[in-house]
Amino acid sequence: MISQKARYAFKALIALAREGHGASLQAREISSRESIPQSFLEQILLDLKRAGIVGSRRGREGGYTLIKDPTTVSFGQVLRLIDGPVAPLPCLSRTAYRRCEDCADETRCELRRVFAKIYDAQVDLLDHTSIGDALLAGPTPDLLSPFLEKAS
Repeated sequence: MISQKARYAFKALIALAREGHGASLQAREISSRESIPQSFLEQILLDLKRAGIVGSRRGREGGYTLIKDPTTVSFGQVLRLIDGPVAPLPCLSRTAYRRCEDCADETRCELRRVFAKIYDAQVDLLDHTSIGDALLAGPTPDLLSPFLEKAS
């Protein structure tokens, strides 16, 4: 699962992207619109600013602005920035590789083989889905209905 901090980062970036190129929003506006605690949001925006994704301006017309094209900011990039490595097993991590303590041979590990396929698919989606794509996605699909129909 992604952290609440990552969820808030995505919500803030999408809010900024929705405003359009060059437009800015103050932290309190984002906080109010997206139901994000303002003090927590300000920490997140600082992380995004240090990463060169958002910029800030002071003054009455100031606020935060998305300085990168939203189609170039991937969900994977933001998730790694906020939450760190996304691999389900340490031996699969591309940025924080570590051998599993209980594994005698990675080349023969069935868990690693199965989770590697899952991880590769997940990373591909995360790295090829942008904040800009989120604006075009439309309504959220009801992912539970197929399971609920089977249960009844």
